[in-house]
Amino acid sequence: MAMKSIVLVSLLVVVFASSQAEAQVPSVSGSLININGTIFCSLNGNIVPNAVTPTPAFANALVQVTCGGNVVASTITNAAGIFNIFLNPLQFLLSSVLSSCQVVVATPLASCNASLPAVGLLQAPLQLAGTTVLGLLNVVNLVPALFQIIQV
Repeated sequence: MAMKSIVLVSLLVVVFASSQAEAQVPSVSGSLININGTIFCSLNGNIVPNAVTPTPAFANALVQVTCGGNVVASTITNAAGIFNIFLNPLQFLLSSVLSSCQVVVATPLASCNASLPAVGLLQAPLQLAGTTVLGLLNVVNLVPALFQIIQV
């Protein structure tokens, strides 16, 4: 009888632990949304082709994801101008993010190069770059399309 109790308790512990683990990992249908890219210090945030000097990265720039005019996430670029933002799949539908969200560089361009405009922000819509599967986690990768300066 004691052996049956131990087996039953062990089985319940395994079932409970596995259900808890599943609850903490987003399902494949609820893909984690990863928005990433590199911002350069230029009028359109990209590398200037055939430039005499290489286009520097836009380090320490405030990058925001806005949806319907509201900031939903933000980060700061690193020394190489790289940013990475994750959106919770329980709060955002991929179709909505692609249709109503954009990446905004809220730091004025003049802060990285005094010859660039001191007013206006870089803004770009999002586009799908692919998906990555990491174990049970499905990650949808989005990148900014072409940046444009917008006046605020």
